[in-house]
Amino acid sequence: MTLNIVLAGCGSISRAWLDPITQHPEWNARIVGLVDLDMNAVDAQILHYGLTDVVTGTDIDAVLTQTKPDIVFDCTIPDAHHSIAHAAFAHGCHLLGEKPLAPSLETARDMITAGRAAGVQYAIMQNRRYDPNIRRLKQVIESGVLGVVTTLNSDFYMGVHIGGYRLHMRYPLLVDMAIHTFDAARYILNADPVAVYCKAWNPPGSWWDHEASALAIFDMSDGGVYTYRGSWSAEGMPTTWESDWRAIGTRGSAVWDGATDLRAQEIGVTGAWLSELLDVTIPDAPTLTASGHAGCIEDFLGCVRGNRTPLTNATDNIKSLAMVYAAIASAESGSRVAVDW
Repeated sequence: MTLNIVLAGCGSISRAWLDPITQHPEWNARIVGLVDLDMNAVDAQILHYGLTDVVTGTDIDAVLTQTKPDIVFDCTIPDAHHSIAHAAFAHGCHLLGEKPLAPSLETARDMITAGRAAGVQYAIMQNRRYDPNIRRLKQVIESGVLGVVTTLNSDFYMGVHIGGYRLHMRYPLLVDMAIHTFDAARYILNADPVAVYCKAWNPPGSWWDHEASALAIFDMSDGGVYTYRGSWSAEGMPTTWESDWRAIGTRGSAVWDGATDLRAQEIGVTGAWLSELLDVTIPDAPTLTASGHAGCIEDFLGCVRGNRTPLTNATDNIKSLAMVYAAIASAESGSRVAVDW
């Protein structure tokens, strides 16, 4: 069965979604509609991908009425996610949306309720969960070789020069980027946030309008602590987009550079001032048929066909979104804030 898809939002990020669909004919999925307020953006994607027999327009409801698709891909800006979701659900469409899920927790709850009432699959693009190397770190932790993981740290530092709406957002790092890292932390630990203390600021020399840097300390449901340090206004010595990570357990530690370098050590002999440590044999990265955006899309299509729950379903993803808004609330209040979704 071919799955028909309407994509809303034809900006630059949409190519990370259109590439996999056009490059994997074995998925039996096709784009039947494109929606954007800027028809030049629509025309550019049609030309780039050589799309034919595609319905286009600026009105999502009209395009859905004409195409009657199975799935909607939402690549619009966060403020448009609510209207796109309700249009998709009103037409009985499954929905895979860009992060962040919504511009507020209240809006996210409303969208999730609507999706549940429509009886459709609803998931969010958290492409880091489909990185074979993050899964390798997760395997090391779940093997128990490090003992009980008590602390997980992540560092994200890049000098990102970007235009558009992000440059003028409040808390651009936390809202637009840290959502990836927060979700990755939940995935790595298989734990949920409980409370957070956060400081966010705009460093001198920043080209961002608002808070491009942040530090956050989360208490997690497994009793451990997760810390985030990051900046989008940090020139020199950049981390990867996936951050630098350190997991500290009762029997050892692991470090991952966000790329392919993953190392770990465990206690060999203890009792002296410093323990003797042994290098841990790191498992090979798991083989995935698709990774990143493609992996998330492939999984979603399979869940639609098989009526399975997606790994990044919205009901779970709201917990990662809640980390963002609790961190912002803490930064604004200067106090520790409970994380509630």
